[in-house]
Amino acid sequence: MRACRTAGLLFLSGACLQLFAGIAGAQQSGMLGYWKEPGGSIVQVATCGKDICVNIVSISPTAPGRVDNNNPDASLRGRSLCGLRIGEGFEPVSPTKAEEGKLYDPKSGRTYRGRMESHGDELNLRGYVGISILGRTEKWSRTSVTKVCAR
Repeated sequence: MRACRTAGLLFLSGACLQLFAGIAGAQQSGMLGYWKEPGGSIVQVATCGKDICVNIVSISPTAPGRVDNNNPDASLRGRSLCGLRIGEGFEPVSPTKAEEGKLYDPKSGRTYRGRMESHGDELNLRGYVGISILGRTEKWSRTSVTKVCAR
C-alpha cells in the first residue's frame, strides 16, 4: 500500500514538473514580450486583465511623427504616441495565439479588428475589416527594450 502511494506521488510530481516546464517554455516563445514593428518602433504585448493588449513603448527615430495627428477624434490628435495603447481586447486562444482584438493604426487613424500569432521570434499581427481575408498582416520581430520613451 505504501509503495502504491509513493509511486502515485512520484507520478504526480513528474506530471506537475512537465506541466510547469511546458508553461515556462510557452511563455518564452509566446506572443507576450517586446516586438519591433517594421517602422522600427517597439511595442509591448502584455496581459491586461484576462485579455492581451499592445502598447507603444519606444518610438523609432525615423517615425513620421510623435503625436496622434491622424486620430478621427480631434480632441485626441495632440496626444503622444509614446505609451499609447494600440491594441486591446485580444482573447488568448493559446500561449502563441490571440483573436478578436481591436487594433488602432496611428498612421491612418483607423481601428481594425485583429488577431495575432507568434512563431518563435516572429509575431504575425493581422488587422482587418469585417472578415480576416479583407486585411493585412504585419510581421514583427522579438526584441529587447533598451530605452522606454517617457510620457
